[in-house]
Amino acid sequence: MLSILTLIAGLIVLVFAGDYLVRGAVALAEKLSIDPLIIGLTIVAFGTSAPELFVSLQAAFDGVSGIALGNVVGSNIANVLLVLGGPALLMSISCREKGIGMSLAVMIFMTLTLMVMMWFGPLSRLDGAILLVMMGSYLGWQIKAARECDMGPAPDYHNDVADVPQENWKTAAFILGGLIGLPLGAWLTVNGASHIARMLGASETVIGLTIVAIGTSLPELVTSVMAAWRKSGAVAIGNVVGSNIFNIGLILGGTSVILPLQVDPRITSIDMWVMLAAGLLVVGLAHWNVPIKKLGGTAMLLVFAAYIFSVF
Repeated sequence: MLSILTLIAGLIVLVFAGDYLVRGAVALAEKLSIDPLIIGLTIVAFGTSAPELFVSLQAAFDGVSGIALGNVVGSNIANVLLVLGGPALLMSISCREKGIGMSLAVMIFMTLTLMVMMWFGPLSRLDGAILLVMMGSYLGWQIKAARECDMGPAPDYHNDVADVPQENWKTAAFILGGLIGLPLGAWLTVNGASHIARMLGASETVIGLTIVAIGTSLPELVTSVMAAWRKSGAVAIGNVVGSNIFNIGLILGGTSVILPLQVDPRITSIDMWVMLAAGLLVVGLAHWNVPIKKLGGTAMLLVFAAYIFSVF
């Protein structure tokens, strides 16, 4: 009963924190004359990836690499199929936003790099350092892009976004509250869900790929749903792509630098290929300018459900 209550409490915190983070991020984009895609790829992506960082570090210190690695691989799969598929039921999600091309290329390149590292054995400290350098280079490019956007006129895309805070202190409070609430809500959710899963006798890798991955992807899901509800699709797609990059570069890079991670053979034979396929799906949709509508969103959710079923 305590685990169920913890799970419910976590979900409630996630809903409110995700809403406040989107509203604060859109307000910040307006105030700094920055395109909301940049905000989604940096501030929102980092905030919603914080649960993965917390969980992976804790799992590494506890010696359960299956949860640490499965958490990231499963989250990157869920970010595409669940986090983009769910909001598509509310509004059409375009994967070809201005400035997304380079970030998509970085996401696929880092995914392939991680796959090669996992294929040849444990993720070593050297592997982690390489991933962190790639992450730092990406952030440097984002900062440069943000400064260039700051030189232009303020974007006026967000007139239809309701309840955006106007005062600076309120904008900061919304973003800070979201960044604090999302990791807290995810921790409560994962703690409750993991305890229930362990009572059912699931393996560590299965827990990481499913319960933990979905739990730590809930911030991305809630944030993207709120962005879709408030008709800010650029935040939704930017959030997903940015989060996948952060998960590989910062989460796995930082974790493996501290403690090397063993790789479950199941991940190298099945799950990392599913992660790559999910990433290539977004690239294909963006390249051919195909929006994700209700039918596409439903198909993505069904594929994700089939994947989760196959893991068990």
